[in-house]
Formats: sequence, C-alpha cells, structure tokens
Amino acid sequence: MPRINPLPSGSVLYSLEGPDDQGRIAAKAQNFVVEWIDSVARPLAAESGDELLLILPRGAAEVGIGERSYAFEGPAAAIAPPGKIDLTLTCGGPLILVATDRPDLRQASAGFNPENDPRIAPIGHAFERQQPLADLLVAPFDSIANPAGNPRIRFLQTATMSVNIVRYDGPRDSTSLSPHAHTDLQQGTLALAGRYVHHLRTPWGKDVANWREDEHIEAGPGTLLLIPPEVIHTTQGVGEEPHLLIDIFAPPRRDFIAKGWVANSSEYRDLEDQSGR
Repeated sequence: MPRINPLPSGSVLYSLEGPDDQGRIAAKAQNFVVEWIDSVARPLAAESGDELLLILPRGAAEVGIGERSYAFEGPAAAIAPPGKIDLTLTCGGPLILVATDRPDLRQASAGFNPENDPRIAPIGHAFERQQPLADLLVAPFDSIANPAGNPRIRFLQTATMSVNIVRYDGPRDSTSLSPHAHTDLQQGTLALAGRYVHHLRTPWGKDVANWREDEHIEAGPGTLLLIPPEVIHTTQGVGEEPHLLIDIFAPPRRDFIAKGWVANSSEYRDLEDQSGR
C-alpha cells in the first residue's frame, strides 16, 4: 500500500514505494488508477474496462493481448484496448499503468480513497475511437509531436483520459512558471525522474477559517500528487538532472484538443461535439 500524505490544500501526495511481493503498487484518484510495476522478468496480468495507457520511461517490456505478443522499449507510451493483458517488464522500468477502470483492483486496497468530490467532472463516455483498437499502439516519446513553441511537453489521449508527458534537463526557469487552477478536473502529477517542488495555493473564500498557507512540497521519483479543483498549482523541477513527469486527467482535456496539442486526437470522435465534425 502506498504511503499517503494528505495536505492542507486538499491535495494528496502518494509515495509509491514498498511494492507488494509481485513488485506492483497502486494509487487511486477519483477518476483513475495509477499502478507502478518494478518487478523485472515476472509475468503479470492486468485488466481494464477502458483503454489502458502504459508508460515506460526506460528499459523494455512485453505485452500480450489475446494470442498476440508485442515488445516495446522506453522511453515510450502505449495504448492497449479494453480487456485483459499479460505483461512483463523485461529490463529497466518502472512500467506505469494508468486507466479509468481497473476491475482487477476494485477489491484490492488501492490507497487513499476520500469522499467523492462533486466538483470533479465525471468521465462519462464522451469519446470513442474512429476505428476499434485491437492491437497495442506504441508511441516512442520522441515520435510524439510537441505543441509549437513548447518543446517540454507532449500530449496524448485515450477514450477516457489524457496525459501530458513533460521532459526537460536541468532546473525549470523560476521566472517562467505557470500557476493555474482547474474548475472541474483533478490533476495527477506522477514524477518519474528528477526532483521537484510542487507549489500549491488555496484561494481565499469568505470564511477566514478555511484559508490556508501556501504549500511548497518537495517530491522525487515515485511520487504522485493529486490536486483537487480550484487549487492553484505549478511544479518546478530543481537540480541539474533530467526531469520526467506525467500529468494525468480524466476525462480528456478538451481545451488541449481544441488547440491541436493532443498528438493522437484525430483517432477519436468526440460524442459531445455539436459542430458536426
């Protein structure tokens, strides 16, 4: 079970250390589950009711879907169709699984599970693939197009969530941070490489008893920060080493899709789009 640190802002910091005897550990957000696998050469299985996103920052893995087997090397992301898969981390790692429905984990203790936050938009079934997915789709990080003018970030989506893959070397420029808040999304920020400070600010309301001091949370690889709606936040990489983190959102970020930032958005149909496209 992950170590859990609830914060005054309502955010939660997981430490994904101490995997079980199979080398896996999971943490639960309101709309998604993140599983961390670091056991090499151990055959494992996973099941997802929706598309399953795999993140492999380094090393190699094998994935079995039905009678077919796929090998892929990091740094890469991959999307598996709904259903059961077999998987083996063959070297390196960790291997990260992110999904909005993990029936194989429903009865397991997946960590901190607070009361439902009504501000967080439900996932629904707003997106579907243009063509059904039967195979594993592998996207090496370097093959994913960057938005113009922002070489640090790459964006992908599945039918039920979207992720920002953030990579850069050395410290982030402290004069170019991006504090912002979400009105109806819970953000998950998973650190895979490098050291960070998460800056969190809780907006003042009418009741002074609910005011909170700003938080500056140090975090390293193997941590997952869950940020609730309305909390102003930005993450600053510190130190000279390479940095890699994954921001997770469910449902997918329509604002990023509308801007043309999500590299694979053309593979999906937005069922709530009334424009006729």
